[in-house]
Amino acid sequence: MRSTKAIRSRAQGLLARARAGGSAYFTVDDAALQPTAALVAQVTRERYPSLKIPYHSRWRHFEAGGVNRTALLNEELGKVSVAKRARAHIDLAIVSVLLDAGSGPDWSYTDPRTGQKLSRSEGLGVASYNAFTKGLFSSKPTQPCQADALGLQNLTARQLGDAFQVGVENPLVGLEGRAALLRRLGEVIAAQPEVFGGAGGLCRPGRLFDHLVPADTDTPTVAAHDILVALLGTLSPIWPAQNAIKTEAGDEISLGDCWRHSAVPGEGASAGWMPFHKLSQWLSYSLLEPLEWADVSVTGLDALTGLPEYRNGGLLLDGGVLALKNPALAHTAQTAGDECIVEWRALTVALLDELAPLVRTELGLTAEQMPLACVLEGGTWAAGRVLAQRLRGGTPPLNIASDGTVF
Repeated sequence: MRSTKAIRSRAQGLLARARAGGSAYFTVDDAALQPTAALVAQVTRERYPSLKIPYHSRWRHFEAGGVNRTALLNEELGKVSVAKRARAHIDLAIVSVLLDAGSGPDWSYTDPRTGQKLSRSEGLGVASYNAFTKGLFSSKPTQPCQADALGLQNLTARQLGDAFQVGVENPLVGLEGRAALLRRLGEVIAAQPEVFGGAGGLCRPGRLFDHLVPADTDTPTVAAHDILVALLGTLSPIWPAQNAIKTEAGDEISLGDCWRHSAVPGEGASAGWMPFHKLSQWLSYSLLEPLEWADVSVTGLDALTGLPEYRNGGLLLDGGVLALKNPALAHTAQTAGDECIVEWRALTVALLDELAPLVRTELGLTAEQMPLACVLEGGTWAAGRVLAQRLRGGTPPLNIASDGTVF
């Protein structure tokens, strides 16, 4: 369940079942796929007229308001080695992605640099960038632009709330959960010095760079799926423990973003589980650029799946590809573990794979020119936001109660 092959095969099984009328929650209208692809292509052209589309990653949110914060971070870092710069980039990306679950409709962030008021993913991205550069996640005042185990373990919800301008009139969904997630990140990397340790035993998320990239090669290459495997293999204990299976030896293994669904097949302990690893895959996408900036070639981008979150899933509901059998479910509060939400996310993964080639055809691009990471960026996420804004003022099509660790 830590492979995208398992994600795709199980998601495709649920899609086939829904198409055959076997879903308790959704119907599928295949005729709506083409117009939805046309909308995605239109939004892509508007956002990227040259069709030079970057990856869908956290680094796009650091560009909010037209500010090149990557360049500003590099200025802050000064003249350092390629590896040191990559570690800082990865520190930032990991912490920021883990803070990127949905903010809720009532929160916003005013960037002190520009005075711009930002909300949702852009606001979360800029807030986390500013907190990072001010040293919120570092235990060393003389080295603010890093995240390390001690700095993360000592983080409180109050400190995070202050950095994110949270207040009674500016509530952020899942604030306690976000802070707890980062504290667990600090604990987990501290327990794995062989992966995350460095000089003087200082454990940092950015040491994943050294784990992924051999120091003794002139042409370093990393497969995208290997990035995900490394993240799942090393960071899985950070996720809440409600989703876990036991090995034959009786050990409990945290599954993270995997959820029960009665129609999902499988073998042994994995039967009935639908894996997604959405934040881990979002993080994998967000590590592509730091690796490439460090002259590492990343291969096999389309091994990663589309991201099963409310913008991509909302595109399919609002675009008419999916429809609720019981419309009242749109207004019923549901959690990530409810079977309707699990199935919605699975159908999203499977349908994004079908939508991508239609979008490429609309734009006259090949899969090599427009990998899935660029379809998402161009793309499906933005088109989902457009439809949500048009239909509901930007809110998701389903009412999801979030603890800040999935959505």
